[in-house]
Amino acid sequence: MPLFLRALLLAVIVYEFLSDICEWRGLSWGHPALRPLLALLAPALHPRHVTWRQRASALALAALPALMVQAVAAGVRRRALDSRATLKPGLYDDCTVTRIDIPMPEAFMPALYVVPRAGAQTAVAVLHGSGCDKTYFAWRLTNALLRQRMAVLLVDLDGHGENPRVQRYPQMLECATEAVRWLRARHPRVGIVGISLGGCLAVRAAADGLDINALAILEAPPVLRFDHHDRLHEARMLFQPYVVDLLREASIVHLGSAVYRLVRAQRKPSIRAAISTWDLIAACDLCGSLARLTTPLLLVYGERDAIVKPAQAEEVWRAAPPGATMLLVPDASHLTLIMHPEALQHMAAWMAERLNA
Repeated sequence: MPLFLRALLLAVIVYEFLSDICEWRGLSWGHPALRPLLALLAPALHPRHVTWRQRASALALAALPALMVQAVAAGVRRRALDSRATLKPGLYDDCTVTRIDIPMPEAFMPALYVVPRAGAQTAVAVLHGSGCDKTYFAWRLTNALLRQRMAVLLVDLDGHGENPRVQRYPQMLECATEAVRWLRARHPRVGIVGISLGGCLAVRAAADGLDINALAILEAPPVLRFDHHDRLHEARMLFQPYVVDLLREASIVHLGSAVYRLVRAQRKPSIRAAISTWDLIAACDLCGSLARLTTPLLLVYGERDAIVKPAQAEEVWRAAPPGATMLLVPDASHLTLIMHPEALQHMAAWMAERLNA
């Protein structure tokens, strides 16, 4: 057998064992029953009758092609493994997911209502960021809130996802007010989690009098100010262990598609808008609105965020009212904060404590 082919097959076996050790089901094509056979096959494939330098060179040349073979095989084998499937309407072991349309002054707001199987006294509305939709990398956040026995309402903001309305101001504040109104009819205590643009809208709505019991804001910008180099930094930050660990939850095909959408949303968001996101965020006046808040407030920012830079996060913190809490996540960027397990667990615990007070 040619040296390169031996090295290629050996590298694929190594990748398979690595995926098994790391529990990356999304990058695995094999079955546990095959492990003993692969363990026996690996030594037989080791290149022989050549120098160690030739062996190392062959394995180095085979590393990337083998990874591509591994990814294709895993994509076919694990094509049904998709974390977004847990947000499809239906009955699950730990929750029920219902697709609803919330009436608005004009048209409606599509949403997913996720409730623990045991029911919930408290609930949280989640307002996503610009260019996203209600399911956009939302499963880790939703699961963190469900583990705290809170119901979750994931909505499509105006101009996003299935929402037929156009992104306008101040009409877009109705996304926050109507989501809370809908939840209030079913739960005595309600909070909001606002992500980036959704955080700006939530803060402005609360400052204007929206009655909520707690407010958690993730990476909301006082203004938008970033360039191509900042986008490249955000793309590089996707290679974080907790991001790669998504392979435990989704196939490499679904994960690659989701990451592509994530990056594309920052570069060329698909929004139906009568006002730009830049102007919309400026109109929300995040810092001025924060100063008028009386609601319990948690601010969560990534220290490696290139879209909302540390200096901007500090500006937001200075504008926050007394009693607010700030969490800086050292290894999180703008794109990755929504995937950071520890940050999401901290936020969910904080929200549960305030809503159950």
